[in-house]
Amino acid sequence: MTEPPVKRGNSRSGSPRNGGATPGRGESPVTRAAVLDAALAIIDSDGVDGLSMRRLADAVGRDPMVIYRHVPNKAAVLDGVAELLFAQLTVDATDPDWQHRLRAVARDFRELALAHPRAVPLLVTRPLATPLGLRPPSVVRPLEHMLALLTRAGFSGADALHIYRALFGFLYGHVLNELQELVERPEETDEVLRLGLHRLPISEFPLLRELAPVLAGYDGAAELERGLDILLTGLTATLPGPS
Repeated sequence: MTEPPVKRGNSRSGSPRNGGATPGRGESPVTRAAVLDAALAIIDSDGVDGLSMRRLADAVGRDPMVIYRHVPNKAAVLDGVAELLFAQLTVDATDPDWQHRLRAVARDFRELALAHPRAVPLLVTRPLATPLGLRPPSVVRPLEHMLALLTRAGFSGADALHIYRALFGFLYGHVLNELQELVERPEETDEVLRLGLHRLPISEFPLLRELAPVLAGYDGAAELERGLDILLTGLTATLPGPS
């Protein structure tokens, strides 16, 4: 019988080579997508302030130096997470009903924000802090597709851009407002107490106190639709109609 072949290993067995796994660390290949997925999970759990490069490396199961090969610093990680989220927002530029499509985009954006509430600052502020031409393609793509949708509907390019800005300005404000509608005492039945409005002098804030039942009954989905009704009605009334 022939002897089985002997496997000859490296004399420095267990040493990482070319950024490979260190003993006791993960063995799967590290990709930029995996790093950003791990970063989003950390932000979802503990917010942007809870993210650090060392914690990200621990989540991926690699030495921090391996992480730096995919994202050079925390700012690049945050930009990548914003890119990852915006990639989930699609716009069907072929929809013949532009108002229906804008409503669908608004609902999708709200659902994305509610799914990742602690990442909303990245959705709202991160792209705006970068010149348009330097933003990742997935961040700019919704704008391009919305312009295509609206110009195909007959709007001029300038009016299409105006509609986009009005819609996303409204959406940014809406999701930030909805996520901040916190109830101080959810067990209370009195709306003034539930919202903590009893802390405000009634002589200085009579209208807020009067609107306590409306404030306590905040419905994010309904508020979104009402805001879209106002926005789209105003746009169609003030802009030249599609040709």
